[in-house]
Amino acid sequence: MSAPKVFVTCPPMLGLIDEFKEDFAAKGLDCVPGKVTQVKSVAELIEEVPRYDAWIIGDDPATRDVVAAGVNGRLKAAVKWGVGVDNVDFAAFKEHGVPVENTPGVFGEEVADVALTYTLGLARETYRIDREIRLNNAWPKPAGISMTGRTVAVVGFGDIGRQTAKRILACGSKVIAYDPMFKPAEGIPVESAEWPKRIDEADFIVFTCPLNAATKHMFNDALLARLKRGVRIVNVSRGPVVDEKALLKGLESGLIHSAALDVFEIEPLAAESPLRAYDKCIFGSHNGSNSVDAVRRVSRLAIEKIDRLLRSAGN
Repeated sequence: MSAPKVFVTCPPMLGLIDEFKEDFAAKGLDCVPGKVTQVKSVAELIEEVPRYDAWIIGDDPATRDVVAAGVNGRLKAAVKWGVGVDNVDFAAFKEHGVPVENTPGVFGEEVADVALTYTLGLARETYRIDREIRLNNAWPKPAGISMTGRTVAVVGFGDIGRQTAKRILACGSKVIAYDPMFKPAEGIPVESAEWPKRIDEADFIVFTCPLNAATKHMFNDALLARLKRGVRIVNVSRGPVVDEKALLKGLESGLIHSAALDVFEIEPLAAESPLRAYDKCIFGSHNGSNSVDAVRRVSRLAIEKIDRLLRSAGN
């Protein structure tokens, strides 16, 4: 009997895939790396997923049609690599009897590190200074703002939000946490509020929440009227949490000083995106969790899970 084939489409895991081949082999699994930059299209997945016994999913659209195609082929188990699950139709997997899990609570520290660097980068314009020196042979000295005494709204107080708040507090800032399921965290003295109350106090708004029906476009046109002039926006959650049209209105009017976005509504960021015109902004490549330490830890967890799910499915 041939080894079960495991299709991998998660870019961070693929970046270190040679390290994991022995882990797959030790469990009698055949790892098949996908060719992907960010995500595969639905059409590509419908064609490719049915060829494999299992799938380690990145941010690909694991839709009902993709799941149905997979089940009509060989697919018997799947693991969503990472925390976010908004791209996976769990109901479709359940209806087809295909077990699927994610790897929750694994990236809090890594994403929070990025959230902090973005926050500090916006405060002191360090990224912009670097670009001007490198690209324009300039020697700029913009006056930034201090973090001490500032108010930072952290939207989402799960693992990532708590870790972000802890780092922000160390900078001498006050943190207001927004989360409908808010629970105090020992050693992380934040205030809490119901969204969007008190948002006018915020010098920074940092989004660390999951994407769902309640959070999609929670940053929107209606929110603009509530914001403090000069506010800085950070998004390390999911792109659609921020309505980019509303963000652009705020940037254009000067209401919003700048934004740091690790994620976008459509990824990769289009070459013609009007966001590119704002040189104080910082852009990432949906890469907040991608440290070698985290990738190794989570990838091996995903392999353990896919092996267990395949065994429970009779492979």
